[in-house]
Amino acid sequence: MNTWRMPAETAPQDRIWMAFPTGGYTLGETAAEAHAARSAWAAVANAVVEFEPVTMLVAPDDVATAARYLHPDVEVVPAALNDAWMRDIGPTFVLDGARLGAVDWVFNGWGGQDWAAWDKDSLVAAAVAARSGASHLVSPLVNEGGGIHVDGEGTVLVTETVQLDPGRNPGLSKADVEAELARTIGASHVVWLPRGLTRDSERFGTRGHVDIVAAIPSPGTLLVHSQQNPAHPDFDVRRDIISHLAGTRDAAGREWNIIEVPAPDILRDEDGFVDYSYINHLVVNGGIIACTFGDPMDEKALRILGDAYPGRTVVGIDARELFARGGGIHCITQQQPSASRKTGQP
Repeated sequence: MNTWRMPAETAPQDRIWMAFPTGGYTLGETAAEAHAARSAWAAVANAVVEFEPVTMLVAPDDVATAARYLHPDVEVVPAALNDAWMRDIGPTFVLDGARLGAVDWVFNGWGGQDWAAWDKDSLVAAAVAARSGASHLVSPLVNEGGGIHVDGEGTVLVTETVQLDPGRNPGLSKADVEAELARTIGASHVVWLPRGLTRDSERFGTRGHVDIVAAIPSPGTLLVHSQQNPAHPDFDVRRDIISHLAGTRDAAGREWNIIEVPAPDILRDEDGFVDYSYINHLVVNGGIIACTFGDPMDEKALRILGDAYPGRTVVGIDARELFARGGGIHCITQQQPSASRKTGQP
């Protein structure tokens, strides 16, 4: 009988893991673009370290550069990297009582995308597991941390276009995926979203990660991305997703208390309709590190997050440079839960 369980993201944590941008599209083609990327990643790490320890994996040639951006309290660990999306390339941490485990999903560049490289990133989860002292739990499922969200009580949110993606898991059924999620993270009830946001479903997206669509701040409650402008294609996506979720339950059989978190007012950037989302926040000990966009909706969204996570300090970080590269704050971080404390208190 499986005893590994992924705790809620509100559970006490020992540290946050990150990876420093090292090359490719994430750094960009100019010195200014590289500085913007490094500054964005560092801003998140430097905010988190005010709440709890941060370990940053850094390509060996970039260690000196990273030191110029990072708070001295951020631990720097040299490691080979292709990219910097730790939520997806790193392990998903689980607990079995006082034992810490690290689920090492197969990573193949978000479904074998032709613009991605993963020869180094596919080894990161094992390296993090070893350094953390966690039991290394190897999974044959192609999956990423941004593609799952749990309540710590058996419920997991996933997306049909991710786990059932032919580029990830050809031939697997929902039952196959559910069995592996039960084995690895202790999921007893899987809620399948039909799709993700529009931009994330395009060529340079993940094909539908749940972590910019919905989050569970407490059992029975859902925060859901809510595009309220009918000029944006996610207006219809939001309607369909909320309607779908309203017909589902959590592992305990509860109806969801759905809290809509409005999207920023901005609709487009130079590449088309944006997928800017306040859902892509990070919960830390005593705090919330939240995306902002220099947008009139920032204040309202951060207030909603504060109400959803009472007792935690909300810190906003401008996430536009992150989203320009394909993700947000949750996407570049991975929490390591504490195996010695089991409460969900901040």
